[in-house]
Amino acid sequence: MAHHPALATDHRAFPAAPPAALDDPRAITRHEWQAFAALDQMTNHWERPGWESGQRAYYWLLTFPRATSLLSRAWHCQHALRHLGMDAVPDDGLHVTLTRIGPTGQVAPADLERLATVVQQRSLSAFRLDAHPLAGSRGAIRFSLSPWTPLVRLHAALGAAAQQAGLPGGKPTSVFRPHLGILYSNARRAAGPVIEAVAGLRDLPPVALHVDTVDLVEMRREGNTYRWETLHTVRLSPAAQ
Repeated sequence: MAHHPALATDHRAFPAAPPAALDDPRAITRHEWQAFAALDQMTNHWERPGWESGQRAYYWLLTFPRATSLLSRAWHCQHALRHLGMDAVPDDGLHVTLTRIGPTGQVAPADLERLATVVQQRSLSAFRLDAHPLAGSRGAIRFSLSPWTPLVRLHAALGAAAQQAGLPGGKPTSVFRPHLGILYSNARRAAGPVIEAVAGLRDLPPVALHVDTVDLVEMRREGNTYRWETLHTVRLSPAAQ
């Protein structure tokens, strides 16, 4: 099975292996569904070490405050799955986590300014994504995303910029598995009923997203929700025609 050279099989990631084709939506959605459908148990997402309520750190995110079609589709899926009792991601909390920059105690404001400048100077390209309902992971229900190649390139570029700026950085690109979460599991539970419920939403059409900015944020956990303050927004260059 051929994989992108930047990605590797790693059991810290979910799915552990990347899809065989990074830009084929059918291959991506099938691969993520098969991994989710094979779970016996789901975990409590909020038992993540280092992310107790009140924890703060700097991240690069994709955010979608004006993507009305995405907000509508997310609400539809959340409403259909409300009987599961999971924690819904609010409209203003929908995001794609790209990479961690570092804890707030280890990164000064001047470091963030320098990092944003380095990323802006790289003239990274805007791109289109499709958000596909619906699959999940060990601790969440989420949309699959396609294509992966521009996301993998962006992750690698942000990681290289952090290294250039002398900042801690996050996980390597090899374990990056882009996704867009809409519900977080707040308890350990049998996966079967969740998988069965989610299966009924898999045939919804994808939602198109235009990605032309990337946000440097201070993210915090408030109870069972992630919130953030946007510190820098880097505009991506128009894609070549």
